[in-house]
Amino acid sequence: MAAAAITCFSISSKFRNLSLNASSSSFPASSSSSTLKSLTFSSNLSFCAFSNGCLSMSEAQRPLRYSVVCEAAPKKKVDSAAKRARQAEKRRIYNKARKSEIKTRMKKVLEALDDLKKKPEAQSEEVLSIEKLIAEAYSVIDKAVKVGTLHRNTAARRKSRLARRKKAVEIHHGWYAPASPAAA
Repeated sequence: MAAAAITCFSISSKFRNLSLNASSSSFPASSSSSTLKSLTFSSNLSFCAFSNGCLSMSEAQRPLRYSVVCEAAPKKKVDSAAKRARQAEKRRIYNKARKSEIKTRMKKVLEALDDLKKKPEAQSEEVLSIEKLIAEAYSVIDKAVKVGTLHRNTAARRKSRLARRKKAVEIHHGWYAPASPAAA
């Protein structure tokens, strides 16, 4: 029989209880006098050891070929992690609704522009109703950037897509003439 020296386990401060148990089936019946007894450390008895993150054990008589296996794991999520999960889920639902609204408004604008482009005898005043829809879409997109749902570059790309499509319709009907590049 050899004596084990002082052993140090690194334990996180999250764990409230540590149990070191030796099952009787892991040791032979002949060494029943030298088997380890169940050791239990609770946060009440050894709080200072847990707060430092190190638990020291004194010498004990143990057989050479047997070792103590210690498993310590939290039984449930830490309160802060559970709160973070709740917050993330709430934000996901909120962001999903906002993105859906953006897509819906963009789709309405694009469909209205397609209808206007297909109209053979469209009037330039018909663009005013579409400009209202574009303004509402811009507003929703800008609010999404403000609260962090969309990246500002994504928002700029979507707004640009709407503006380019409107300009294409205006050019198609002859309501807008692009400026010719000035020759230098």
